[in-house]
Amino acid sequence: MWYHRILLSVGICVLGKVSNSLAASGPQHGKVVVCYLGSWSVYRPDRGSYTIEHLDPSLCTHLIYSFAGLDIRSDRIKPLDPWQDLTEDYGKGGYQRLTALKNKYPHLKVSLAIGGWNEGSVNFSQLAASPEKRVKFAQNVVAFLRKYNFDGLDLDWEFPGQRGGRPEDKTNFLLLVKDLKAAFRKHKLLLTAALGAGKDTIDKGYNVKGISTYLDFIHMMCYDYHGAWDRKTGANAPLRANDELNVEFTINYILKQGAPPHKVVLGVPFYGRTFVIDSPRPGEAIPQLGEPASNGFQGPYTRENGFLGYNEICLELKNTSANWRVHWDSETQTPFAVDEDKVMTYDNEQSVAEKVHFAIKEGLAGIMVWSVDTDDFHGDCSLGDEESFVNYPLLRCINKSIDKSLRELENSIIHGREKQSNTGSVNSLSCVGLLMVLVKWFV
Repeated sequence: MWYHRILLSVGICVLGKVSNSLAASGPQHGKVVVCYLGSWSVYRPDRGSYTIEHLDPSLCTHLIYSFAGLDIRSDRIKPLDPWQDLTEDYGKGGYQRLTALKNKYPHLKVSLAIGGWNEGSVNFSQLAASPEKRVKFAQNVVAFLRKYNFDGLDLDWEFPGQRGGRPEDKTNFLLLVKDLKAAFRKHKLLLTAALGAGKDTIDKGYNVKGISTYLDFIHMMCYDYHGAWDRKTGANAPLRANDELNVEFTINYILKQGAPPHKVVLGVPFYGRTFVIDSPRPGEAIPQLGEPASNGFQGPYTRENGFLGYNEICLELKNTSANWRVHWDSETQTPFAVDEDKVMTYDNEQSVAEKVHFAIKEGLAGIMVWSVDTDDFHGDCSLGDEESFVNYPLLRCINKSIDKSLRELENSIIHGREKQSNTGSVNSLSCVGLLMVLVKWFV
């Protein structure tokens, strides 16, 4: 009878919730929160130095250790910093320390990323072009991941068809992903990939529908839309804009190309871009994005021109000897700060919450962050007293915003204000919401 099925469904849901709460060690909202860690961040000076012990795995569902390299001569994955990554020769054992976190946080999945900007495209292009090399590489990767207890591999080929790549990279990337997945299935290893956000990058590099068949998640790198290379100020990660360079366009485009929403993960930057404007503004002029600018300035930790981690940005804003004024750009839904000829464009809790709300509304799998090591992980920008102390403000904001957005979506479904056919959103209904919906349907 129908009411028996209702009670059984609710009972299973309640038991599942109880079981999950007993073993809870991470986010309970049901969406993924993928946290990339740049292994080189340990070498940053002073309070910018980030070790694995600084991680709070309760705030992430997946950790990704970045990066490993590609040995094209032997078709193998290789550590880029053996002393930092391995235990041999008195190394610091980064791989082992990271994967050991799963003992205390059983919800956690830990993957190893291969590639990155410095790896470029030439070696990947050569590997992917050869069926023999692809199969050999896949076998070697499986052995490597199992040896170091990783749960999966994240492909960071930046980018197929560009930076020394070839036109056939688009097809060969699909074949590489297919061969990796064939080797991974037996061992239940995760296979994910970080994809560029620009339309041209997507068109040249990805058979989106094809790779979606084999990838568990697609991490969209929705940042670096603008920077000092534009010779004018611009938002690093605009949610919306009047051109194609924005998060909303990227996500809508990748979905139109055939990526299932439940596999797409929206990337959020924990860093910003810096600029120095070319000419002084008139006295009463209101600062706005789009002003002509030259190369940006650097911060004390990341020490890269045109780039600041959020932990550096928030300290700049607290600097009483400076004269930073924060503005909100309504078009891009992002903040920017101005101090005379200096400009910082970045994401704060408000803009992060807007991006999370958009991702949940679109039924996406969740949020990815690049990278946890530039959040305010020490809590240096907290107000100062113990009651208001908060570390990882952006990462915490993501989880809170997911919860809030899911509740809002659930309420809109229950009250009939919005029809939602996306299965990812339906799966996010709470037990109470499920009971209410079932009763409404049948009574």
